[in-house]
Amino acid sequence: MEAVDFHKGKKKKVFSPTRRIAFSFFMVIFIGSLLLSLSISNKGAVIPYLDHLFIATSATCVTGLVPIVVADQYTLFGQLVILALIQIGGLGFLTLLNMMLVAFKKKLSYTNKIIMQEALNQSSMRAMGIYIKRVIKYTAIFELTGSVLLSFVFVPEFGLIKGIYYACFHSISAFCNAGFDVLGSNSLINYQTNLLVNLVVAGLIIAGGLGFIVWVDLRMAWKNYKDNFKVFKLRKFMASLSLHTKIVLWITSILLALGTIIILALEFTNMKTLGALPLPDKILASFFQSTTLRTAGFATVDIGALHVSTKLIMSMFMFIGGSPAGTAGGIKTVTFVMMLLYVHALVQGSDRIKIMKRSISDQVVKRALTIAMVSFFICVTGLFVLAISEKLNFIDLVFEVFSAFATVGLTAGVTPMLTSVGKVVIIILMYIGRIGPITMILIFAKRYNQMKGKDIVYPQADVLIG
Repeated sequence: MEAVDFHKGKKKKVFSPTRRIAFSFFMVIFIGSLLLSLSISNKGAVIPYLDHLFIATSATCVTGLVPIVVADQYTLFGQLVILALIQIGGLGFLTLLNMMLVAFKKKLSYTNKIIMQEALNQSSMRAMGIYIKRVIKYTAIFELTGSVLLSFVFVPEFGLIKGIYYACFHSISAFCNAGFDVLGSNSLINYQTNLLVNLVVAGLIIAGGLGFIVWVDLRMAWKNYKDNFKVFKLRKFMASLSLHTKIVLWITSILLALGTIIILALEFTNMKTLGALPLPDKILASFFQSTTLRTAGFATVDIGALHVSTKLIMSMFMFIGGSPAGTAGGIKTVTFVMMLLYVHALVQGSDRIKIMKRSISDQVVKRALTIAMVSFFICVTGLFVLAISEKLNFIDLVFEVFSAFATVGLTAGVTPMLTSVGKVVIIILMYIGRIGPITMILIFAKRYNQMKGKDIVYPQADVLIG
């Protein structure tokens, strides 16, 4: 995109909103990697810059994959850098920048509104300042609540200062769907049967993965409902929600329940994962692993010890990811639903895509299919390179690739064993996975608007399918 400077008579290049979003993530990653390279950030052995870059990318892209143990390698300063990268990456650097403008009561420029519209996946620029304030409010509420609740576990175990720090770190990491921890090399396995830790972390993961649009809609619907009705009725309340919120809530519930049942069934007798646990703890651990597939990256079982079938089905769940305009990755739940609706319409012989007494435009479905196909192609390409460069179990590489692209952060123990080529591939996948859906949606939307009404109509022809 170009703009003319009339004072100098020259053309100057202006970054499009898409490029600004992508460039902002790149700069945050680069600066973060430099900070992590400083001696003040490290207490362990000197490691290559590539590992610092890997950690910075993983934190900024809220993934959680790490080639080294964070707690052993980085000092408090280094851990705080990682925590800052997680918070920036979860909300987006440009989002935080505009949050500060709103906080200081600075009016957002038209360009900034366009950027925020794309970064937060909004369909309208109206009341963008109010929306940003709500994002700040909900983020603070969830992360603070999570910190307080986790303190009841970590303070008695680690002491007041360290316990509060651990509670804050893991609360932010969970809400931003990052999956980073500073407890050691076992993630949350030591808290496998701790009900409070499991439910609080899972709740934060779900809250961040639902998306801010959903929370805004729930709040407004609840406010309107209280003003008009004295007795709460779930059906009437659900009817007052937007179609987007209804779809997100239903598909998220289905994926969580289905994931729990599948993991429980496949790992029920596996003595290395769930086999030795009593039934209530098996259900709890299965639910937590199903929740973390919404792109969080925490684990309460040894992922490397899972059956091949479990790793495969979990890879599919990771690819779906969380919901739009949130902190999660993947192709997004709504994209997945649009694909299912399209297939259902074809089977029914219908020309219209319908859900909950509403029709979905063809362009929305085309974008969903394109995002899914391009995302899958990127994953296959990354897997192909890793299959050449890495001498590791293929299913573990599949798991690693989908975990990286969907910014999940779960690993079957592959990450520390990656070669330099493998680390570069994972870095690229994490970066594309974080900015990819936003970028692709914007590109497709613009191209459609530019070409609308200009298409040349050719004679139709039939081809054989299947």
